[in-house]
Amino acid sequence: MISELQKPLNSGFGAKSEPHEVLKDIDLSGKIAMVTGGYSGIGLETSRALSNSGARVIVPARRVDVASNELNGIVNKEDILPVDLGDSDSTAKFVDDFLKTGLGIDILINNAAMMACPEMPTKEGWDLQFAVNHIGHFILTKGLLPALSQSENARVVALSSTAHKMSGIRWDDIHFKDSYDKWQSYGQSKTAASLLAVELDSRMKEKGIRAFGVHPGGIFTPLQRHLEKEEMIALGWLGEDGELSEMAAKAFKTPTQGASTSLWCATSPQLNGVGGVYCENCDIAAIQEEGPTARYVGVAEWAIDTEEASRLWEVTEQTISQTG
Repeated sequence: MISELQKPLNSGFGAKSEPHEVLKDIDLSGKIAMVTGGYSGIGLETSRALSNSGARVIVPARRVDVASNELNGIVNKEDILPVDLGDSDSTAKFVDDFLKTGLGIDILINNAAMMACPEMPTKEGWDLQFAVNHIGHFILTKGLLPALSQSENARVVALSSTAHKMSGIRWDDIHFKDSYDKWQSYGQSKTAASLLAVELDSRMKEKGIRAFGVHPGGIFTPLQRHLEKEEMIALGWLGEDGELSEMAAKAFKTPTQGASTSLWCATSPQLNGVGGVYCENCDIAAIQEEGPTARYVGVAEWAIDTEEASRLWEVTEQTISQTG
């Protein structure tokens, strides 16, 4: 089943809206926001914008030293906390340590991700992209529900991508035991991010926690670090000279613009009473239609299907329990 709310609101914002536009007149003083990977690319701009609007921003980081340098003047050093989302033990410890502080969370943005990396299974044998982009964030989000429940109006934003159209959940071989494809792996993990928002919203909306899947748009960030220049030329992102192609220059967003949809979902009063939907370009996305723009516009039904979302939640819980 697909939510009847999965249709554009005509928010008044768009693909190139900037954070200061989306957050105009929004005061986050006294609010606590957590942004995974909030020290690089669009994550850094997300942290900066939330801080500028008055929020206390907490950044779980795999590279605390790098994060401390990048976030200097934006986030308090003591609010940069170590975690490796690709390590279930590390993530569980992070959750336990954070809950001991007694702090609540008003905004959780699951921003950290790996994209199109070589095959690198985790110690459990999980596909690394699925482990970081989905399982780690699942452990984090579910574990932090007590902190989120302290807020009267908490919002969780799970960063998906238009790459979700490359693969639904591969129920027969989620971890690519048979044959690894880095783009299908990435696509599956981004479908999972959207489905996490769908199921989380269904389970927690009565307790004041709403969740949203977000496609931030195409942005050049360190996320592309695993791609060779030749591959980016073949994709049309770079010209033969290695510079941004004319097509990409028109279609791609700046890192600040790439942060805007997450910020809109996390704060906009236009979304009061709404959740469990996939958003893009600072609005709720339309369901994908056939045509030349199908690959890049709208959301595939498999990424917002409530039955797929429930099944993924249960399978993920089983996967995690088998490691303990």
